Amino acid sequence: MGRRILIAGCGDLGTRVGKLLLSLPETQVWGVRRQRPTEDDHTGIQWLCADLSRPESLTKLPPGITDIIFTAAPNERSEHAYRATYLEGLQNVIAAAHCAALNRVIFISSTAVYGDHGQDWVDETTPIHPSAFNGRILCETEQWLLNYSAETRCITVSLRLSCIYGPGRNYLLERLRQGLASAPLGQDHWVNRIHIDDAARAVVHIMYLMHPLATYLVTDSTPLPMRTLYEHLAKLVGGPIPAVGPALRAVGSKRLSNARLRDSGFTFNWPDSREA
Repeated sequence: MGRRILIAGCGDLGTRVGKLLLSLPETQVWGVRRQRPTEDDHTGIQWLCADLSRPESLTKLPPGITDIIFTAAPNERSEHAYRATYLEGLQNVIAAAHCAALNRVIFISSTAVYGDHGQDWVDETTPIHPSAFNGRILCETEQWLLNYSAETRCITVSLRLSCIYGPGRNYLLERLRQGLASAPLGQDHWVNRIHIDDAARAVVHIMYLMHPLATYLVTDSTPLPMRTLYEHLAKLVGGPIPAVGPALRAVGSKRLSNARLRDSGFTFNWPDSREA
């Protein structure tokens, strides 16, 4: 049977996922976003304009959706925006698209659900203790999705992505180039990265797994001390050695394991962010 896939909140990551999906046979892809792309669009994605936080704007979704991939992100860092985008937005789009054909929902979550774990290794079995509202709302959304799966037998998967990097994501690089970024000494704070193209490939990989687990960490194979990564990047962009300073309070230290994702058969194009 063909797949009729709805990508909700179809921004940079969602568009890359959609293009990969459309290279597969018997696949149709619709992308939901607030506004259509302004540039010439040759992706093949069928665009729909809607606001995920407003159920009345979702009344004209195509019938017979088989899969939903939720890649939305809030447009501001506030508790209200996070709840409206993630928990309420996911509920709204599932309610609008729900039908007998709906087989799978993939929710793009974040490693913010873990909070700070110092230098300890973290995997999908590690207890989640978010330290801020963003992680708490993501936890609520993941739990709601699990409950929905139990009630409907729809397959649901939460993908906890680490920090995405790739083309156009230059904020950190610019700060390092200008000497504005700092990092703790030694191995006091660990960071994790995933290249956006590997993230998109992982989403498609999970989409076609026969029996996926409920949660996967999507992160590369090389967690690094913040100092190690920042010094490497500073050299690449011609900036000074970063000053010594604490990590941002909102960025908890942890060493993430991607063993579950690799055990599922996924391979990384960029297992080490320093090479990418």
